[in-house]
Amino acid sequence: MIEPIWDPEGVGPEWLTRVLDRDGALDGSRVTHVAGTAIGTGQVGCNVRYRLTYDRPGPGPESVVIKFASRSETSRATGVQTLTYETEVAFYQDLADTVDVDRPHCHYAAIEAGTPNVVLVLEDIDASPGDQIAGCRPDHVALAMDQAARLHGPRWGDRTLFDVPWLAAKAASPYDLGPVVAMLWPTFADRFQALLTEESLAVGEQLSRAKTWLAPEPGPATVCHSDFRLDNILFGEPSGRHPITVVDWQTVNLGCGTADVSYFLSAAVAPAERRRIEREMVGRYHRELGRYDIGDYDFDRCWDDYRRHSFAGFFMAVAASLMVERTERGERMFATMANGAAAQVVDLGATGFLR
Repeated sequence: MIEPIWDPEGVGPEWLTRVLDRDGALDGSRVTHVAGTAIGTGQVGCNVRYRLTYDRPGPGPESVVIKFASRSETSRATGVQTLTYETEVAFYQDLADTVDVDRPHCHYAAIEAGTPNVVLVLEDIDASPGDQIAGCRPDHVALAMDQAARLHGPRWGDRTLFDVPWLAAKAASPYDLGPVVAMLWPTFADRFQALLTEESLAVGEQLSRAKTWLAPEPGPATVCHSDFRLDNILFGEPSGRHPITVVDWQTVNLGCGTADVSYFLSAAVAPAERRRIEREMVGRYHRELGRYDIGDYDFDRCWDDYRRHSFAGFFMAVAASLMVERTERGERMFATMANGAAAQVVDLGATGFLR
């Protein structure tokens, strides 16, 4: 058994040698030196890239990314309370090998339940992260739609997913919007008012007065990312090994896969661009999804689910922004998410799903 290390400062050559050797990534060579550099803009995680030096040439990776809990006490507490850390470890241990989505290989994962003690040693992908604030090129949107289908399709309607205890406990259900949004909205609106559009303010008021979200009849459930957005996607060379990679599996749940699509498009591009491409992109997602056994899930139903779940980005912006450490970039990101999702809700007439 390899004892986990919870602190970035504690990572050394001997420990990484044991981790990589157990995973079959080494061929008798040893790590002799590591050099760590913090990367990323995560809200509840702390990512460090470690450059590795070996005693001799071999198959070992030039670098790895190791993910720890955030250094912020506020964000760490949120990660524990929302089971964020436990979920990501469980995804790599129980689900990653059963879906086709491109994600980093996990060399090692450990967690101490109920605490912020978590560590994941991940493949370092030669790619650049998307930027939630800057937005996304149409060709990158298309790649993201393909990845959503490759995540959802393999386990579409798979009832054995309910036999995975931690996942079954996170099965999506109709949002009880009233108590949640009514409690959070006044604080969010006051804090972000200068950054919010009139549409955002209006949608927030409607959500805060709604008692529930009108859910469809229970349909095929699948593995959902549930934070499927640009900051959690890496883009590499189109002809390379990793043209796109999905990261940050901290919010995985069991629910309607199309919700990930709606969530992504609400903030991946500006509203005018989304209006221009969204039906084409939802169609692309549905066609790729059709490579798997999805039964009678036709495009009309897919589009209806896309409309129904357009609240996801707004709900996440309101809830998550008040639970993590405040940063300048974080404030702009959450406002961008809220504004994009509000425009999507209005454009799609989704307030008709509220009661």
